[in-house]
Amino acid sequence: MAYTEFELLDCLKSVQDPEMGASIVELGLVYRAEQSAAGIDVDFTLTSPGCPLGEEIRTDIVLTLKKKTGIDLVRANIVWNPPWEAGMMSDELKLEFGYPIW
Repeated sequence: MAYTEFELLDCLKSVQDPEMGASIVELGLVYRAEQSAAGIDVDFTLTSPGCPLGEEIRTDIVLTLKKKTGIDLVRANIVWNPPWEAGMMSDELKLEFGYPIW
């Protein structure tokens, strides 16, 4: 079965940023989720370059997608461009964390 980016992001909504206590998708940390003949590739970032939980989040992404899609080859890549900022969060999280919605 081929998965769309929307479907892959839906699978990843259960992956939490442990420090923020929110979904990495709702936080806007996932920049790309794509399936090809070779497997699934995910580009994601962290809320700060010094975040010590990058490997934990990467492992959660890989295990979650393997379990939910049945695809064995999942690569999760930490990227830093563009840098994450609070405006990337969903409107619901912005409200929850006290950020204005423009």
